[in-house]
Amino acid sequence: MTAVVIITLLALAFGLLLAWAASRFRVEGNPVAEKLNQLLPQTQCGQCGYPGCAPYAEALAKGEAPVNLCNPGGTATMEAIADLLGVPPQEVEEEPDGPLVAVIREAECIGCTKCIQACPVDAILGSAKHMHTVIESECTGCKLCVEPCPVDCIDMVELPPSRASWIWPKPALPVEQPEEKEKRVA
Repeated sequence: MTAVVIITLLALAFGLLLAWAASRFRVEGNPVAEKLNQLLPQTQCGQCGYPGCAPYAEALAKGEAPVNLCNPGGTATMEAIADLLGVPPQEVEEEPDGPLVAVIREAECIGCTKCIQACPVDAILGSAKHMHTVIESECTGCKLCVEPCPVDCIDMVELPPSRASWIWPKPALPVEQPEEKEKRVA
């Protein structure tokens, strides 16, 4: 009975010691990295050269990565990141023409499942030795499924603009004529 009491007291003492150490040496996350991660599209596509959006956000917060690496996010995401970090915006490395979606030519699909394994957002449906198809609303256009396909039956196509995706173009600034400028100066 004495051994049980001693072991219980030791366990209680070590538990209290661990609880104190956890609260005393707690490491808080980087709030800037968390805000940057919220700005990123969360496709986890790796096109930026990092294994996902969170590692890219951490590298941005540390100043180790440029702001223009997120292709799926495009210019809007890059400008939001630059604004949050207080750095000048840069051109996006490879600006997509519009939202892209993968389309599988189902007649040519052999059902190898390599595209399913490569898709970071599980937007491809199918099973082994059966044709596959892409859930258009889930596809982020990351292009990670194209390369592993052994029969090249996956195409990346641009989605036509819809009411949900259409963006009003920015108005052009009026061009000032040289005569008007001289009149204002005088």
